[in-house]
Amino acid sequence: MSTARFHNRYPHARPTARDFWRLWREYRRNRPPRVAFPRAGNDPAWLGANHSADTLTWVGHDTFLVQWGGLNLLTDPIYGERASPLPFAGPKRLVPPALAFERLPPIDVVLVSHNHYDHLDAPTIKRLIHAHPHTHFVVPKGLRRWFTRRGASRVIELDWWQSAPLGAATVTAVPAQHFTSRGLRDRNRTLWCGFVVEAAGRKLYFAGDTGYSRDFADIGARFAPIDMALIPIGAYEPRWFMQAMHVNPEDAVKIHQDLGARLSVAMHWGTFCLTTEPLDEPPRRLAAACTAAGLPAGCFRVLQHGETLQLGTPPVNR
Repeated sequence: MSTARFHNRYPHARPTARDFWRLWREYRRNRPPRVAFPRAGNDPAWLGANHSADTLTWVGHDTFLVQWGGLNLLTDPIYGERASPLPFAGPKRLVPPALAFERLPPIDVVLVSHNHYDHLDAPTIKRLIHAHPHTHFVVPKGLRRWFTRRGASRVIELDWWQSAPLGAATVTAVPAQHFTSRGLRDRNRTLWCGFVVEAAGRKLYFAGDTGYSRDFADIGARFAPIDMALIPIGAYEPRWFMQAMHVNPEDAVKIHQDLGARLSVAMHWGTFCLTTEPLDEPPRRLAAACTAAGLPAGCFRVLQHGETLQLGTPPVNR
């Protein structure tokens, strides 16, 4: 394992071991009650036959099937029951994956933003390698070996601002404000990032996991306008701990504005109980933040689990 450590571009206070212990105690005391979230229908056969329309289907958490510029992409795929290294402990899934793994179309590209267990799920990756052997995995710097050790043969590893061609598309890793670890001694030994995918004259942005920083103005300066942005809105309380690593809905609106996004879609909420805010609070706060910012109606969407959205059209529920 490399001894190099990565750092955020803009300094912020780092939590201490005492802060983590305080967070755990607060989470145990204030864990929010479970919520029954509605699921939307979708049409896997139609998605499998689609080669022209740009679509977005929310599987849950940060996992989307994105059909963009003729490519089928998956973002931070997690089909497991827990966001944890242990099958019997850790955050348990609240809503089953809203598009069955077996009904996925052939996957061209998998984007993985970082190595946390709610974003990099080893059983899901192994299933993808077996079921979709021609998939390209695009990962941040330091993660290539993790994938090749599990049998992936097409792994593209990128540093911030580095780009790679994917057929007629281009993918660029862009900065985020976060950290990485899968154990006790590997903190920040691999990079974290978001991605911009450019295809057929359109730009898709996937934020991954992040706190708010000037990184988004920098991304906007290079890529604005963004046609569609996938931005986290959940897992933000208690703020004294989460502010540096997870945006809240108000921060998400600022990211939308920094990017010059034409359409944003919310993610990273309503699938796992990771923090202490009510599980159904993020969409309500997002709606209020959009109103306070004077954003046009419909420019920052919240999908139901399983919902398919066609870019520039109303949602498709089949």
